[in-house]
Parts: sequence; C-alpha cells; structure tokens
Amino acid sequence: MTASLDDLPLRDDLRGLRPYGAPQAPLPVALNVNENTHPVPESVASDILDDIAVALRDVNRYPDREFTELREAFAGYLGHGLEASNIWAGNGSNEVLQHILQAFAGPGRTVFGFAPTYSMYPLLAQGTGATWVAGTRHPDYEITVDEAVAQVREHDPDVILLCAPNNPTGTPLPLEVVEAVYDAARGIVIVDEAYQEFAPKDSPSALSLLDGRPRLAVSRTMSKAFAFAGARVGYLAADPAFIDALRLVRLPYHLSALTQAAAIAALRNAPIMLGMVDEIVSQRDRITATLEALGYAPHRSWSNFVLFGGVTDPAATWRALYDKGVLIRDVGIPNHLRVTAGTEAETTAFLDALASIGSAS
Repeated sequence: MTASLDDLPLRDDLRGLRPYGAPQAPLPVALNVNENTHPVPESVASDILDDIAVALRDVNRYPDREFTELREAFAGYLGHGLEASNIWAGNGSNEVLQHILQAFAGPGRTVFGFAPTYSMYPLLAQGTGATWVAGTRHPDYEITVDEAVAQVREHDPDVILLCAPNNPTGTPLPLEVVEAVYDAARGIVIVDEAYQEFAPKDSPSALSLLDGRPRLAVSRTMSKAFAFAGARVGYLAADPAFIDALRLVRLPYHLSALTQAAAIAALRNAPIMLGMVDEIVSQRDRITATLEALGYAPHRSWSNFVLFGGVTDPAATWRALYDKGVLIRDVGIPNHLRVTAGTEAETTAFLDALASIGSAS
C-alpha cells in the first residue's frame, strides 16, 4: 500500500502546497530556467579541475567552516570597499535567502515582495513558518517610490525581498526605490541581484547603499553570468553583524571543500567567465526586437531573459514550441510567456519556431 502526503503528519501550513518545479525535459533547446546556456570556457574548466583535484586530497577532513578564502574572493570581485567579514555564501542563492529568513522571519512574522516576482520567495517564507504578503506593481511591472513606501507602511513586514532586476519580468529597480523602502521599513531589506551582471554596465548596484544600513543585504549568484548553475553557489554582502546572524542558522560545514575550490577558481577567472555576458545581452535584445516584429509585447529587461505578452493562448503556444524541440517557461502570468536568451543558435531556433507558429495577431 502506497502512502500519500495526506497520510503523514505534515505541518498544517504546508498542506495543499506544491513544490517548486520548472519543467525538465531533454529537448534540444532548453530556454526555460534562466541558466547561462554557454558552457564554461575550456581553459577555465581546466583550471577549476586542477583546484578540485587538490581539494579532493583532503576530503577526509571537514572543509573550512568559515570558507574564508572564498569570502575574500567574493569581496574582491564585488569591490565597493567590501571585506570578507561582509560576505556570506551558500549552496545557491536560494540557500542564502533561506538563511536570512531562518534568522529574521519564522512563525508570526511576515515576508513581503512586489508581485509578480521570483516564485521561490513565497516557498522560502512558508518553509520557515512565516506569512508571505504579496504587494502590487504597475501593469508594466514598474514600481514607484511613493507606491513602494505606501505598501511597506501598510503591511509593515519583518522582511522585504526586492528582486532587481525582477524575475520573471526583467524589470529594473531604481536605487531610489531601495533607499525609500529601507527608510520606510523597520525590518530586513534584501535586494536580490541575481541578474545584475546583465544590466547596463553603468547602472549602479545596491551594493553602493550598504554602508550605514545594517538591515540591508544584497544577494548574488554564480548561476547566471558565471555559467555555474550546476555548482550551486550563491552569496551576499551585508554588515558584519548581519553575517553573524546567519551563522546562528546555517548548518555546520555547509559549503563543501569541492564547492569552495570550484568557486574560488571560477572567481579567479572572472574576466573570462563574464566574457559571455555581452553575447547574452545581444541575444536578449535580438529576442526583444524580433518579438516586437512578430506582434508580441516584450517587456523591458535588464536580465538574461525576456517576458513577452500578447500571447493569446500561452499553454498552446508553449506546447507548440515544445513539439518543435524548444522549451520555454509559462510563469502563470495571463497571456505571457518567458524565454531565456541562449546562444545565437538556440535563440535562432526559438525565434524560427515561434515564427512558424504564427504571429501574435
């Protein structure tokens, strides 16, 4: 006899929920989860393998619990006067965000974000026993200072998650909104900059706001620009006291020696690893222009993906692309689909497949 979840003493607040899960399928062109579809350059892969081989000789011992060398490498990469004491890291940025919510959210507390936004935020909040509160955006998914402040004051959350650029819409977030939200909030403010490397090169980062704001944290990931999604490495910058709070909830030795070695080697090769960003941005802009020509309504994007509206039947369009070997994402926004900017060949395959289905009109 096979048991179901209903047969288990599951927490009441988890009953009826569904786990995160983007479709996984072995299709020739997978552009659905905002990975960097470019492989790690061969020279960098060799360098990483050399470092992993060295680390492998000592895996009978626990790794550096404080991952000091990795934190120093992240601080050097981010700049802004940051030091190792300002840095935290985890197995993907989701674990980093989970650490924050374990420390600052939990039962009886609220976590707030402007919806639509990253679909893991509600799940992370609920996983800690906190209540997720969804704010609102303009129809074009922008947020103004006055409206952001009004919503923060109305809901008075314990933790605020600001995705900048926003996932799944690609919408940039002006720093004046971050500053205003921080000033209006009594709790923690997290700026999730997972896609920051794809923003215009002269666009400022929320890292510039950290000094003097101990309740502010800026999270990043190596999954996107660094083409390191399979390695699962995320990190954040914040006041050293904030970092101390995360030590209270992390599991000991949570970053393996092999993960640390791989990430350090990748950061050492940052200029090469980031060399593919310009190509991805070029393909993103090509997607936007072609979608417009086909009659769709792509939204402004500072990320490595494009959300586009004007899709009469998203499920049917998604299926038609799937049948042509192209996997994109239905993110649940009516009349919209989202596509990741891939290599030139992958982007061409998507655009040709979409054009063969017919224009938006």
